[in-house]
Amino acid sequence: MPSRSEVKVITPGLLRDWALPVPVGGKQSRGTVLVVGGSRFTPGAVLLAGVAALRAGAGVLQLAAAESTAATLSIQVPEALVVGLPETPDGAVAADREGQLGELVAQADVVVVGPGLKAIDETNRLLSLVLDAARPQTSLVLDAYALGALSHAPDLLVGSGRPVVLTPNVTEAGHLLGRDPGDDLDAEAAELATRYEAVVSLYGHVAAPDGRGWREESGDAGLGTSGSGDVLAGLLAGLLSRGADPAQAACWGSFAHAVSGQRLIPRYGRIGFLARELLDEIPGTLSMV
Repeated sequence: MPSRSEVKVITPGLLRDWALPVPVGGKQSRGTVLVVGGSRFTPGAVLLAGVAALRAGAGVLQLAAAESTAATLSIQVPEALVVGLPETPDGAVAADREGQLGELVAQADVVVVGPGLKAIDETNRLLSLVLDAARPQTSLVLDAYALGALSHAPDLLVGSGRPVVLTPNVTEAGHLLGRDPGDDLDAEAAELATRYEAVVSLYGHVAAPDGRGWREESGDAGLGTSGSGDVLAGLLAGLLSRGADPAQAACWGSFAHAVSGQRLIPRYGRIGFLARELLDEIPGTLSMV
């Protein structure tokens, strides 16, 4: 496990030396992102993640969310193909192995699972469906309830060799660790990366399973707002879709998320901006490096 002295600070210079792929050609060259999430009461999480993926460079966007919200999402995000998923009586998305979701997963280059999901048992089934349907090279971003599902099956990714990024907050990190996280989030991210064989992005602390670690230090209090994590998950997916590897996407994504917030401070103050306002800042932040 890397010590704090071995963790690199993410700077524009570091990122310039680790330049993102620049796809050429049509939208297919920038990949297809599928976001699986939402519930009857939280369709906005899927919207935020999906638009963030497009802002980060994804070529094609598909959203799979609760059926009762699909029509509204298709109007709010006209760039996306929107598919309604069956719901439980309390509005949670239900896994349907006979439905269209497996086909969409099989065709996607990146799948985000978690934004806006509820009901841990249904999320367990959804995550299992996604892993069964995804191609070995398909990149995965697991967020929110999908991390809770992973904590119930900690060996799910072990040995798979899949390109995966986990995006826990401190509470979700505790579920994945099976204990309360300590103050050293570099070390906690490193432990999670080793345990789950995935890249981990934990509040700007990025760790890879091979022991490499990075830290983003420009994030401010304003990022602690509803929907901010959904934006980060989609941002990572968009970077993966255009060809970044998981560690590169996590470092660039952490930087772009934090600096997009910094760019909003002159207009809204340190804690006055909304998660949806981060979206329009993403392309400019990525291009300023």
